[in-house]
Amino acid sequence: MKRLIFVLCAMLLISMTAVSQNLVKKVPQGFDVVKSDIPYGKIDTIVYHSSTVETNRKALVYTPPGYSKKKKYPVLYLLHGIGGDEYAWQKNGHMQNILDNLYAEKKVEPMIVVMPNGRAMKDDRPVGNIFDKDKVEAFATFEKDLLNDLIPYIEKNYPAMKDRKHRALAGLSMGGGQSLNFGLGHLDKFAWVGGFSSAPNTKKPEVLVPSPEKAKEQLKLLWISCGDQDNLITFSKRTHDYLAAHHIPHIYQVIPGGHHDFEVWKNNLYMFSQLLFKPVPPAVFTEND
Repeated sequence: MKRLIFVLCAMLLISMTAVSQNLVKKVPQGFDVVKSDIPYGKIDTIVYHSSTVETNRKALVYTPPGYSKKKKYPVLYLLHGIGGDEYAWQKNGHMQNILDNLYAEKKVEPMIVVMPNGRAMKDDRPVGNIFDKDKVEAFATFEKDLLNDLIPYIEKNYPAMKDRKHRALAGLSMGGGQSLNFGLGHLDKFAWVGGFSSAPNTKKPEVLVPSPEKAKEQLKLLWISCGDQDNLITFSKRTHDYLAAHHIPHIYQVIPGGHHDFEVWKNNLYMFSQLLFKPVPPAVFTEND
């Protein structure tokens, strides 16, 4: 009898794991298109003063359907890639459609989403040679701008929850590297971190997570993902391998046929956002492959 119970439990666990892995790899048709019969969120442009850059900077802020200044909301800071700016997730990622549709299906927690320009320099436009040294270095400078200027502005001007458990950081490509570098480098500020097709700016995993025990204790969710046809997948895989070797719970998602493009990143946002600011089912985590 005990053996039968053990076998049944094992089968159930395998089934749960298989289902969760399928859930994080597939999205339904039309998940990113406008639907006419649902409530919509709102996107506003903000201007905040950056003491880091010594200028005023812009960011977009998405507030969910039913948003009220009388409520408190967790915040997701969503970053773009090396060729993008604060408009990238809106224009190319259709993030407002993705989230509006998820809200209509009651699949996400109400949250504020902030889309900044991660190129922290006075002329932060993605023009000319986007790989110029000063432009690349500006992505590293954004760490100070984010922590010292943007987050305080958001928490002063929006009904944002101000503790690490209600703050998430995620991004694509260069923004994925920023998210891993800044998020894992400041576990006192962020409990939810996502790297989508993270670029070569991603620090080595032993630098990202020097204290596995601290990461296990403080992280609510660590998401690593990349398309299997993406030449940059080695940076995601080395991070995953390190996390797996140190038994740090995380989700590692390799998207079959996925390239370095918004098809992959929209998939990531769709799945990642559904896990934020709520208990994450243990079955979805990948410790070892």
